[in-house]
Amino acid sequence: MIRRWAAQTAAELSMSLRRGESLLLTLGIPVVLLVFLTEVHILPTGPGHPVGFLAPGMMALAIMSTAMVNLSIATGFERGYGVLKRLGATPLGRPALLAAKITAVMVIEVIQAAVLVLVAVALGWRPSGSGAAAAVAVVLLATAGFGGIGLILAGSLRPEVNLAASNGLWLVLLLVSGMLAPLAKLPAALADIARVLPAAALADSLHRSLTGGLGVAWWAWVVLAAWAVGGPVVAAMIFRWE
Repeated sequence: MIRRWAAQTAAELSMSLRRGESLLLTLGIPVVLLVFLTEVHILPTGPGHPVGFLAPGMMALAIMSTAMVNLSIATGFERGYGVLKRLGATPLGRPALLAAKITAVMVIEVIQAAVLVLVAVALGWRPSGSGAAAAVAVVLLATAGFGGIGLILAGSLRPEVNLAASNGLWLVLLLVSGMLAPLAKLPAALADIARVLPAAALADSLHRSLTGGLGVAWWAWVVLAAWAVGGPVVAAMIFRWE
């Protein structure tokens, strides 16, 4: 079981790292946005150096891109081509297949975090070490929530529809999540809606823990925990393997 899981995890990682569109989504866009927006100062990022706000925001974007969009699109096309059905019938089994996908997502997130931290520090970011443990817990909850959303889309929509839906949802969440500008800059009604979504809870939590050195807000814990439980449960209920 462990050997099959490890082999499938390596295969998932290899496929993700060899796809140009995956690398662009998971690493290219967050890094480019971090560097560009830090240097040109066009966003209302608040007092202090822009990288202090943008670094946690781009980390949140990278997590959302990997755990939701990349997972959703890859799994959706595997389902559409019949790959999931065949793999599920092999000795690998469905539980090991899902475990391998989750493990691959987490490994990619570690790589993303390392790259983004190095780039942000080079741009002048000085993260707060006191919030590191809270940030890790937040990322784990957000990964589960976004992964659940991604599998809901992948397991219920046709591959082409899923591709459009995943990218569209990614763009909407990017704009209203507080990743690019503080939630306070949004209209009050829109900000209230955003706060019940995992993207805003993740971005706010990383801002507070990594740059502000503050504790994660209670509402963010509630939102992230709800999505971390609800997303995978709904995905398990409605996911179709073929």
